[in-house]
Amino acid sequence: MATAPRHRQAGRTKQADGGRSGGDSERGLVTGKIQFRAGGWAFVVADTAVGEPRADAIQIPPEDTDIALPGDRVQIRVNPGLTRRRDKRGHEQTGRVVAVIERGRAEIVGTLHHDRHGWRVVADDPRFAHEIAVGDPAAGGIKPPPIAGDKVVALLREWTRRNQPVEGELTERLGRSWEPRAELLGVYRKFGLDPRFPADVEREAAALPDHVRPREAADRLDYRELPVFTIDPDDAKDFDDALSLETLEGGDVRVGVHIADVSAYVRPGTALDREAQRRGNSTYLVGTVVPMLPEKLSNGLCSLVEAQDRLTKAVFLTFDLTGRLKHTAYANTIIRSRKRLTYKQAYALLFESDLAKIRALPLPGKHQTGSTGRALSSLTDLELVDLQGWVRKLWTIASKLRRDRMAHGSLDLDMPETKIFVDAAGYADRLEKIENDESHQLIEEFMLGANEAVARLTRTSRLPSLYRVHDEPDPEKLGELRQTLATFGLQTGDLGRREAIVKLLATLKTHPQGHTLRTQLLRSLKKACYRGTPDGHFGLHKRDYSHFTSPIRRYADLVVHRVLDHQLSKEAGRTPGYDVARIGSLGEHLSLTEINSTDAERESQKIKLLEFFERELEKPHRTRFAAVITDVRPHGFFVELVESMAFGLVPGSALGEATLFSEQGHGTLIGRKTKRHFALGDRLDVEVFKVDRVKRLIDFKPVE
Repeated sequence: MATAPRHRQAGRTKQADGGRSGGDSERGLVTGKIQFRAGGWAFVVADTAVGEPRADAIQIPPEDTDIALPGDRVQIRVNPGLTRRRDKRGHEQTGRVVAVIERGRAEIVGTLHHDRHGWRVVADDPRFAHEIAVGDPAAGGIKPPPIAGDKVVALLREWTRRNQPVEGELTERLGRSWEPRAELLGVYRKFGLDPRFPADVEREAAALPDHVRPREAADRLDYRELPVFTIDPDDAKDFDDALSLETLEGGDVRVGVHIADVSAYVRPGTALDREAQRRGNSTYLVGTVVPMLPEKLSNGLCSLVEAQDRLTKAVFLTFDLTGRLKHTAYANTIIRSRKRLTYKQAYALLFESDLAKIRALPLPGKHQTGSTGRALSSLTDLELVDLQGWVRKLWTIASKLRRDRMAHGSLDLDMPETKIFVDAAGYADRLEKIENDESHQLIEEFMLGANEAVARLTRTSRLPSLYRVHDEPDPEKLGELRQTLATFGLQTGDLGRREAIVKLLATLKTHPQGHTLRTQLLRSLKKACYRGTPDGHFGLHKRDYSHFTSPIRRYADLVVHRVLDHQLSKEAGRTPGYDVARIGSLGEHLSLTEINSTDAERESQKIKLLEFFERELEKPHRTRFAAVITDVRPHGFFVELVESMAFGLVPGSALGEATLFSEQGHGTLIGRKTKRHFALGDRLDVEVFKVDRVKRLIDFKPVE
């Protein structure tokens, strides 16, 4: 699928209050990107360099947005003084748009409609409040011509007057709205993603060997006969990392973190390298992936599949009998994975003693690329006992690393995730909550250790390199969070103290609104980013931190691999290939591609979640979902589903009540007719009541 060129349309510079149309230096004027909320309100965050502290958002009332559209770079005039917030929990800065500097998007993806007023496109994004007037699709050049109900792409025409309609030109038909393929193509177009690769990239990938050649093993530590295995999700499509385990003389244990050596095949300056850098990272949409590298590399030559020789870069962490890290080393290695384990299998090996039950665990789905391998049921008793011993020994070390990390102030920001599975036709048909259990934590601790070790090496060696940076939070943001928490009866103390945040996170684990409030906490922290300076990681409470462990799916890791390769081979006269200026610009670019991919992934999740619950409405016997009440409002209450963590409203109309009344200050709704109570934290069963795909709302109703 070809993507349209992502050009930008310049907006006019508008005079306001007799002011000049000058730049940001004019008193009271600020430039930044405008984002809209449902209902017409918008906000602008002043322009800052990637990684720099983010300024407070300036709120823009609907009547003051002028001709701005979502994502535009605008100039605003900040109003003097502060305005009382609508929620009465403080004050905020407001302003009004005086000029559109640059349009944020050239095209809109949406659904085509027709009525007596003509043809129009309603954008998929509910924050894009304007309908786009278009001409008769039959008169255009699209074959077959779109009809009402189709998902289409419209190129925006210049819009200069607020009292005039927004106009556009139909350029492409993607399919029928709400059909899986059309929705997927819409996400591709909206976020500039393309699952295909340019011809020159495909040619370079095709020229690569199908397997590791014997001469490539020269000068590498050979780990093909030692215990090495991978642990990944059931549906993993690429395998970046593997662990090895050795017991040394005296009882020390050496853990090898072996990472796919993408740098051995993707050379700087090649078409493969340029395209990987442009993409920045792989993007994981529901049911599919837009990879950073072609399949021959991502699922083949660089993927650490079972029973195949693979080139890797390794960090060796040596621990003494007490689990204390005593030595770190680095090397180029060659491995052959003994076993491709899933997290579920690793969890069973950790906590299940009955070998028969472990053997009964199935392989990952056969339709998943790279999932093939010997089932646990085919292993001999000795092989299975050995494998279990390796996993348990690694967890003994990893659990101590995790306890020590948390004791020293690392923030436990891991949250359960909702995974959406699709059927053969691409429709969402199953939800599963993925917990960060011990099998995940085992891998996480050794990956953290390797990332930290490489960052420390590049910093102390004064090598230009990329670091994963998480700056300290803004005190004002934490103050606002503290006020929000107080409305839920949570007294936190000074959140500027790390121990207060640690205590808060522990409290939220059992709070009825814990998931929502943890999300609020995450939003109060700054975004992690890539930077050329080792400025530390607030969340992990580490001075040194890089991304090294996922070079198949993150270009930043590939950069760090190349820097490490220079360090390992400096006697041969190699140079890192990066200077400070280039590293800095790379960091900014990769931070932006990461944000784009994250937004695309969230969009995909929203679409498929709505699709899943809409399909529930078609069932003759609807599914009952266990839920907990997370917020009570005069018009109904919000619930979170226990198994999937999906959110929705139970409106008064779904309760069979003519009216409701609330007990002030008690978080309780009472039906005037039935006198039934619905209180914050109550558990109940619900089923789907209504789904609005356009507004992206899900309503539930209680099941008696």
